[in-house]
Amino acid sequence: MVNVSFQILVFALCTTLLIVRTQSQGHIGLSKKHVPLFIFGDSIYDAGNNNYINTTVMANYWPYGETFFKYPTGRFSDGRIIPDFIAEYAKLPFILPFLQPGNHEFTYGVNFASAGAGALVETRQGMVIDLHTQLSYFESVTKSLRRKLGDEEAKALLSRAHASILLSEEFVGMVVGNITAVIKEVYKKGGRNFGFFSIWPIACIPFGRVLERRKTGACLDEITPYVTLHNKAFPKVLESLQNELDGFRYSFSEFHDFLKERMDHPSKYGFEEGKVACCGSGPYRGFFSCGGKRGVAEYELCDNVTEYVFFDSAHATERLYRQFAKQFWAGPAYSTAPYNLKALFESKY
Repeated sequence: MVNVSFQILVFALCTTLLIVRTQSQGHIGLSKKHVPLFIFGDSIYDAGNNNYINTTVMANYWPYGETFFKYPTGRFSDGRIIPDFIAEYAKLPFILPFLQPGNHEFTYGVNFASAGAGALVETRQGMVIDLHTQLSYFESVTKSLRRKLGDEEAKALLSRAHASILLSEEFVGMVVGNITAVIKEVYKKGGRNFGFFSIWPIACIPFGRVLERRKTGACLDEITPYVTLHNKAFPKVLESLQNELDGFRYSFSEFHDFLKERMDHPSKYGFEEGKVACCGSGPYRGFFSCGGKRGVAEYELCDNVTEYVFFDSAHATERLYRQFAKQFWAGPAYSTAPYNLKALFESKY
């Protein structure tokens, strides 16, 4: 079966992003409009949680992080990722990984995402933080906030918070069902505003192209039906939830076509290369060997990462993530609807 991972964040890659908004009652140091950000997902959103678990799915070595941070943070990119930019636009600090030692300040939100994780518990079981475990972490954070702020203020803060879930390529029915269940649990805890985005064209990323052995450079078309089904099914689920759950509001941004357009026509958007990764080995630098820590010691690294859409064989560059974050934050209705993230963050409801 095609392995599909999920991504969650206060935005989501695969058609699912959830933003939770809460109403704070004025704890010392917190304004009444203070909006925290809670992030669930996989490597597109992981800011370093996998640094602290027993796994081989890691990015805590050079050249990851080479451009913005100047050192590896655990993010699967040369620099910042989508949640970092959303936090910036929302005037929040970087949202820290839940497992980072000493991270006990949750009033700005927290990042639960884990590279390689899936919406199903069985996906890389024991090596990643699956979606339901991320939900359990969220529940522990809500308890911590109640102890710190009191029940009423914690409830208000969580209702104003933004939570995002990102999905990728798993069996569509089970994945959508699991994600829907998690959304409802977050809703029960006070989440009202959610953000999501469609699954990107996984079949045509550099890693997908090297897996297609029948025709050099072609996309791995076996994956495409799963992506198409998910991208059609999930928006319908969101519409249903909006009718079912009082106060449920969401933002859904079109990431699939956004990325495909830049892969096919990179020069229109300031890139030079849309199909070959900056870091990796083999055709299209599509083998997942960036950094030489995954069993293949030799790899290539491009000279100018800003010219590339993809940093490694399965993840984009900071520049691409920044472009999409702008659409997710303030994009027009044809790309991000029924609300963009900015509208949800600034909402008084």
